[in-house]
Amino acid sequence: MKRFRLYTFSRDTLTFQELKWGRTRLLAWGLVAGIALLLGALEINQRTGDRWSLGFTRTNLMKQENRVLRQQLQMVTHRIQQLEGRLAELNDHGNHLRLLADLPTISEDERQAGVGGAVDEVDFATSPDVSTLLNRLRNSVASAERELSLQVTSYRDMSAKFETNKARFAHLPAIRPMEGYYSRRGIGLRLHPILNYYRPHEGLDIANDVGTQVHATGDGVVSFAGRSGGLGIMVEVDHGFSYHTVYGHLSKVLVREGQRVKRGDVIARSGNTGLSSGPHLHYEVRLNGIAQNPLEYFLDDVPYEDDLAGVLSGPSARTERE
Repeated sequence: MKRFRLYTFSRDTLTFQELKWGRTRLLAWGLVAGIALLLGALEINQRTGDRWSLGFTRTNLMKQENRVLRQQLQMVTHRIQQLEGRLAELNDHGNHLRLLADLPTISEDERQAGVGGAVDEVDFATSPDVSTLLNRLRNSVASAERELSLQVTSYRDMSAKFETNKARFAHLPAIRPMEGYYSRRGIGLRLHPILNYYRPHEGLDIANDVGTQVHATGDGVVSFAGRSGGLGIMVEVDHGFSYHTVYGHLSKVLVREGQRVKRGDVIARSGNTGLSSGPHLHYEVRLNGIAQNPLEYFLDDVPYEDDLAGVLSGPSARTERE
């Protein structure tokens, strides 16, 4: 069996010379010592925070950071998707409120048109899975932003509508203008008690003694206060929203034209002026100039009297009014 030998090339003699075992052993130990010193230096560098900037610690740190960032991206994406679900629930609740506010609901097609659409993907020069997570996150955020913007607009519309409705309800002629006996007949063709022929009757008769307080039935502005033909002394209130009320046959007016009144304010006292056969209040509700049945606007109970003429046939010999 041949002995293992090592040779070196001599530049002086231009020949190969065999290395003696002692030199070989020295080189071997030197190599082992060098490797040991290198490993020790790397360990010291690792423990001292990569003082020599060899990059090993930084690489490991970046790997750890990438793992943490990937986990956080997945968590944020999931939470934004949950937020989108809650925004969808908010849309359903908003539609219920829109119905209460007398607004049209937002259909699913309208909602999808308002929040749909994908965001163009971006090349982040990262690994494919991280790039996918980032683009998914961008799409989720953009969709949530559009949904939120849609809901903000919807709730602004509802807020404005509620304020309008609040004002409208305050101005609506909704209470009884005066205590007394109310005729069930309301508006329609009636035999005039003085002129003795049939003519349209566009209001409600309420019988009571002269001087009974007459109240504004809703917020508004006095548009007329004075004497007006067959209704004698009268007051007209413009409630806005195309509503007007008329109070006729009064004995005294307590407001002036242009004055603002609130529902329940005393604006006059009942009387027997104009074409009237006895003390009573003639009350009208008009919408867009067209006479409405006042009985349909009262929110409280009304003490109807089937035979108003019978009720008024006492000492004052009062008969059914115009």
